[in-house]
Amino acid sequence: MDNSIPVVSKIFCSGTPTMLMIRRRPIVVNGGGFVVTDLSHNVVFVVDGCGILGSKGELMVKDGEGEPILSISKKGGIVQALSTRNKWNGYLMDYQGKDKLVFSLTDPKSCIAQSAPIRIHIEPKMHCKNWDFEIGGSFADRDCTIVDCTRKIVAQMGRKELMGGKDFYHVEVQSGYDQAFIIGVMAILDNIHGESTRC
Repeated sequence: MDNSIPVVSKIFCSGTPTMLMIRRRPIVVNGGGFVVTDLSHNVVFVVDGCGILGSKGELMVKDGEGEPILSISKKGGIVQALSTRNKWNGYLMDYQGKDKLVFSLTDPKSCIAQSAPIRIHIEPKMHCKNWDFEIGGSFADRDCTIVDCTRKIVAQMGRKELMGGKDFYHVEVQSGYDQAFIIGVMAILDNIHGESTRC
């Protein structure tokens, strides 16, 4: 029985928990993004930030072959400027280069809303009523968890103590969950916290 939960694609779902290693690009590549490898050091995903893409609030997740699979953009406009939350949209890139909305993430942008959780909505809607995934913990401390609406852990982030610093950390994605989607969420968190994807 297949119990995978694809957001980007079923090909990014594994039948077993998967450890992904994330390494920020060198500081000389301003807003360059990061590289994601498996435990055998094979490149699985590459995330490009605004230093490569040329515009703020734009991120791109590519597969190990360098093919774009997920385009992420921060929503703008007057309605967004008046809102107490920032909204990010993730779009699936198909072979014709067309975009299809697959998820949106909202995060607090003011002190008033700071205690509000970061929530993710999947398109089309999953079985949940108000939100599909929620992020808890601290990205800055490399100690954060993504749970689904039933509070089941989907992915957990941690620091590789032996490697030192915040340039190298890992994310364990539970079986059946979409790894490309989780890396897209990591890219947004990286940008929100002004790290490797932001100029």
